[in-house]
Amino acid sequence: MSVSEYAAKFEELCRFTPHYNTMEAEEDKCVKFENGLRPDIKQLIVFNEIRDFLTLVNKSRICDKDGKA
Repeated sequence: MSVSEYAAKFEELCRFTPHYNTMEAEEDKCVKFENGLRPDIKQLIVFNEIRDFLTLVNKSRICDKDGKA
């Protein structure tokens, strides 16, 4: 599954978990997203400790595209 597909599915499922839809849970949402990334992408992303969800998704997509190039 690509990062784009994973992010879309993750957002779809987050609708059913109100906790992840609050500003206070942004860090928790990022950690949860990181834990579901493929190991090769997770290894590149985790050390950055990105805690803005949109930034995390965008950086993950870049790593995914770079890996396929």
